[in-house]
Amino acid sequence: MAEDREGSTLFGEIRRMARTSGAVGGIAARVAGERYLGIKTDKAVHANDLKALLGGLKGPLMKVAQFLTTVPNALPQEYAQELAALQANAPPMGWAFVRRRMSSELGHDWQSKFASFGQEAAAAASLGQVHRATLPDGRLVACKLQYPDMASVVEADLRQLKIAMGLFARMDDAIQHDDVYAELCDRLREELDYSREAAQMRLYNRMLADEPTIRTPVPVEDYCSRRLLTMTWLEGRPILERLAEDPSQEERDAYARALFRAWYMPFYRFGVIHGDPHLGNYQVRQPTADSAAGINLLDFGAIRVFPPSFLTGVIMLYEAIRDGDDEKAAEAYRIWGFTDLSKEKMAVLGLWAKFLHEPLLDDRVRPIQEVDDPDFGRKVAAEVHAGLKRTGGVKPPREFVLVDRGAVGLGSAFLRLGARLNWHRLFNELIADYNEQALAARQAEALAAAGVPPVAGGTGKPAGA
Repeated sequence: MAEDREGSTLFGEIRRMARTSGAVGGIAARVAGERYLGIKTDKAVHANDLKALLGGLKGPLMKVAQFLTTVPNALPQEYAQELAALQANAPPMGWAFVRRRMSSELGHDWQSKFASFGQEAAAAASLGQVHRATLPDGRLVACKLQYPDMASVVEADLRQLKIAMGLFARMDDAIQHDDVYAELCDRLREELDYSREAAQMRLYNRMLADEPTIRTPVPVEDYCSRRLLTMTWLEGRPILERLAEDPSQEERDAYARALFRAWYMPFYRFGVIHGDPHLGNYQVRQPTADSAAGINLLDFGAIRVFPPSFLTGVIMLYEAIRDGDDEKAAEAYRIWGFTDLSKEKMAVLGLWAKFLHEPLLDDRVRPIQEVDDPDFGRKVAAEVHAGLKRTGGVKPPREFVLVDRGAVGLGSAFLRLGARLNWHRLFNELIADYNEQALAARQAEALAAAGVPPVAGGTGKPAGA
């Protein structure tokens, strides 16, 4: 494989910041005007302008915005909503780029390594684009090529994000986001390394091997590098495309059950979570005469490995809410890394915890949310935010970010599906034989077998690392 020489450069960062600093500066001026001068601004209009500017850029800002929409009030609601609507719809890089990238990763004779290679991109992502190809042995594969100068793009975007979050923190300190920002930085930097993603893909192949309704691509080892990820091609359809055809309730429930297992079986059995439940990161497979409905799970760049004790805290909090045990809830928060929690702050955090856990406490078939209000979750988040601001604010531990994002993102998917399942039984089947030592052993074995490197930041390092 070619050596990776495409690190972050000062010129690349300056160029990226020049293209985005006007947008961030505009936010700063409007926030400052409202905060210090009492000038009411139309944030929705400015947010739409920001989306229009950033929509043509390649880079992680869209992904960061999707993270932030699940962290209550990390950015003003109007900005977070508009940024979250961004998809990776920037025009793909042309054939000249593809040839250069493939030559740098597989050598000048790279085309001889394929029976065919599509010149047009089959899909676009925030950090790269995907081409469909065929190997000499006939296997269909997807080749994900990283865009040029992405290390500089990531660093410049993270600098802009820090400015934006810092400005907002000056006017609202209910949630201290220092560790949230650090978590986003580490996860995005890890996503630049496609060899790491290949290892994490192998990990998911292993963890989900016995799940017949879930398929994951397999990396093609001799065709992967830090900036090229080649994997088996999976046939599937976008979930919204299938929902537009009004599938049966049985089919909807099957997709929801597979999604639940895809996210939470690795979490509760191995202490690993897929940190990006974005609609583009899974496809659906319709039922046939030979197979049940299922999903394809994609994109393994944002993976978080948790210390087994963190999982103990997660289950402890569920039991505390189920049993009305405030002391057990306090211990769960302590295990997670929350500090300086008064009884008042605990009560406020409990509102959010009860909102997330409510479907798991109800032993019957039901939708994920029974309140007929699409903004119910946002209203609960607003109530929690107001309560935290009133009681002095909290500093969430960085490991909390992807867990919360997973819960909120999957809940949204279950709402879209209109799924009706016994969430209580699905969850309790996963935790029935939970044992921290057994999880630690499974985690260490799976990570070693897949070759997954240690996770940067926080306490979320692999067992034994």
